[in-house]
Amino acid sequence: MTRHFLHSISLLRESVPDWGEYPFLVPAIQKLGTLELHPKVTFFVGENGSGKSTLLEAIAEKLGFSIEGGTKNTNMAIGEYISPLTSCLRVSRTINRPMDGFFLRAESFYNFATLLDEEGYGTWSYGGKSLHAQSHGESFMATMTHRMGGHGVYLFDEPEAALSPQRQLSMLVRLHDLVEDFSQFIIATHSPLLLAYPDAWIYQFGTEGIERIAYEDTEHFQITRTFMHDHKRMLKRLLRKEDELDLGE
Repeated sequence: MTRHFLHSISLLRESVPDWGEYPFLVPAIQKLGTLELHPKVTFFVGENGSGKSTLLEAIAEKLGFSIEGGTKNTNMAIGEYISPLTSCLRVSRTINRPMDGFFLRAESFYNFATLLDEEGYGTWSYGGKSLHAQSHGESFMATMTHRMGGHGVYLFDEPEAALSPQRQLSMLVRLHDLVEDFSQFIIATHSPLLLAYPDAWIYQFGTEGIERIAYEDTEHFQITRTFMHDHKRMLKRLLRKEDELDLGE
């Protein structure tokens, strides 16, 4: 596999200012060494607070994106913020250079859409319509469909937040089109649908550090499969337990 823009990321441990401060006290960050990236699609998974979004944001900053998301061209307009982790990361690249790039951050995508309107960047590259004139999910898909042109590096932080299951499947189709057009993705997600993308590498963030696991071994897949197999029984067990806890109080 040689189609890399980004080969790996490494934590420069000697550069860490204080292991007792955030984000270096997060177990997955604290135990980070060198993490190789898939030339096409790499997923970060883990519980809330496990460090996956924190690492993704630092990678984005290292590549020249704003912490708020968007393109490199909108970086200065949105404002500057440097994560303590960013200066301690090393990004290993190949001789290939991307022609495009985007950091899609669900949490602050509204701010990015506002910036486009206020600063007059124009909407032609987003389908000719203000992102605020569309639903959250529609604006995500418009960005993927019209703004992302291939031969690029794309970082997504929980894109499923605005997408219905059907839209997530549509996103997989567009993601594949971009991969076929010589693109590389790093995606932090909780979606078992997105995680199913063929041959992707999945890194699980946890208390023991970061480990690469198979799709079927992710908690996202296992819980979803169990729930869909017998949701009535699972709900009965969950709600009975909750009732018992309430009675106990």
